[in-house]
Amino acid sequence: MTENISVIDEKFILHPSGAIYWEKRSKLMISDIHLGKITHFRKFGMAIPSQAIYKNFQLLQKTIDYFNPQEVIFLGDLFHSSLNREWDLFENFIKANSISFILVMGNHDIISMGKYKNLGINIYEKLVYDTFLLTHFPEEKDGYFNFSGHIHPAVKLKGMGKQSLKLPCFYKKKNQIILPAFGEFTGSFVMKKTSKVEVFAIANDKVIKI
Repeated sequence: MTENISVIDEKFILHPSGAIYWEKRSKLMISDIHLGKITHFRKFGMAIPSQAIYKNFQLLQKTIDYFNPQEVIFLGDLFHSSLNREWDLFENFIKANSISFILVMGNHDIISMGKYKNLGINIYEKLVYDTFLLTHFPEEKDGYFNFSGHIHPAVKLKGMGKQSLKLPCFYKKKNQIILPAFGEFTGSFVMKKTSKVEVFAIANDKVIKI
């Protein structure tokens, strides 16, 4: 179940994968997939099932099929670090989808830009569409609404007893929304819920406004 929000009279759809779909421009925004991280962990002995490697690609394809966008914009940290065998899976994924792809550079994106360009992926430090600013690091700029990632936001919910639950979330302020990490095994950072912030948690394949 998705959640719709309106920003500067434009409709955006929050998806339980952690993606945001910009309806008017048919753009799908995704942040912090960290492809290659699972293979990296397995190489150093962490007991992660090999099937987990494919989950990111399956979720990517499922989300793209749901919205059928004209363009996908990765808001940084597409790959976790250096090349490994997940790059071959990524190449196959890109070639299987006849749409445009853009990468807004993140701090983990250290792979040669030529590798992306050979796949037809355009690369930017940041993107500006009218009054919308798309970056990896959260950025506040007068007159703009910022879409970003990097932080992997989460919210902690507490029950009547001592139990608590941490959920990934979209963290929306007046002029900014921070996307949750899209990828598996990425970790998260608990953000404060204040009266000036809207929080949309992700739980059981639903986006829920807290």
